[in-house]
Amino acid sequence: MEILRQSFQIKYDYNVYFTASIFDLNNKALSDFFRNSDTGYLRKIMFVIDEGVNNAQPNLIKNIKAYFSKYCCISLVQDFVIVPGGEECKNDNKCLYDIMEAIDANGIDRHSYLAAIGGGAVLDLAGYVSAIAHRGIKHLRFPTTVLSQNDSGIGVKNGINAFGKKNFIGTFCPPDAVFNDINFLQTLSTRIWKSGISEAIKVALIKDATFFEWIEANQVLLSLRDTEATRYLIKRCAELHLMHIGGADPFEKGSSRPLDFGHWSAHKIESLSKYQILHGEAVAMGIALDTAYSVLNNRLDEAKGQRILALLLKFDFHIDHPLALIHSLQSPLIKGLREFREHLGGNLAITFLSDIGVGEEHNQIDLQLLIKSSEMVSQFAKPYMPLLFQ
Repeated sequence: MEILRQSFQIKYDYNVYFTASIFDLNNKALSDFFRNSDTGYLRKIMFVIDEGVNNAQPNLIKNIKAYFSKYCCISLVQDFVIVPGGEECKNDNKCLYDIMEAIDANGIDRHSYLAAIGGGAVLDLAGYVSAIAHRGIKHLRFPTTVLSQNDSGIGVKNGINAFGKKNFIGTFCPPDAVFNDINFLQTLSTRIWKSGISEAIKVALIKDATFFEWIEANQVLLSLRDTEATRYLIKRCAELHLMHIGGADPFEKGSSRPLDFGHWSAHKIESLSKYQILHGEAVAMGIALDTAYSVLNNRLDEAKGQRILALLLKFDFHIDHPLALIHSLQSPLIKGLREFREHLGGNLAITFLSDIGVGEEHNQIDLQLLIKSSEMVSQFAKPYMPLLFQ
């Protein structure tokens, strides 16, 4: 037998910029990026924009055109692709092919950029198209929600939904840069804005107890959308996510996925609701369930578990939503557990808590204890629900 062996490494570098009014003519962050990344080739940039963002900011396209007219560092494609926001764009293949056709029609090559402005779903879609068009074109992200600025928009994953499963089709492909513009958050609905906080709670619970305590202490300010509190929440959350992504397994070749704490059930809850439940809302439900399991499995102190559930309720997360409850082994979420195992590659690896700020991987889960965990969440939430939804 003869064997030819091959081994090589690819280094990835990208920056996450924190700014305000990115397309203001006095803001040179974007023009400086293009100037510093000049390769000598003729380059173009084409924008994909979340329909909700475009409607909320009617001057956005005009401002983009004015910006690139002033800073002639790259050629702006005048064909702006507008796609629906939310999971709709990841469920409808027409959105994918609309972007692909625009890339083809406008001659976007591997030296050019596809730039996406929108929430996490639009960034997922555009990132996936960037990864597969011409086997990879450059990609810029402009996240417009709390969740996408502190989590999904700064990471390396892209994808679309298929076969009733979230992110069944996708790639690992880092962006060339991410521009977090705090002003994009101003036009968000309170519901969408708050849904991003669950990802900050998640990463604090598995990575940083001090950050969790800060979220507890600043819950009222965050609920009131205080700018400085929001700015800190997003930056610290993004920092913790980036630290993990830059670790030993950024492309998740193994089954361990600690950043998906609370997510095994969240993905199924989203699909069961036909994506009427937002990702961040589903994650909050998943955090509650896995926190209760951590308590009942004698890993997490009960008082700390109650602190976590109470914080989720203070942010008005409906943690005992009917779709999040498990009444028997035939409950739909049990199927979600099997699907999550498949998504991981066949081996179950779920993160539970041994303390606030300390995640611990488990390879088995007691289904009867999981049912009791669901009951615990429901019982804990009952006294709060009349106050939250009256």
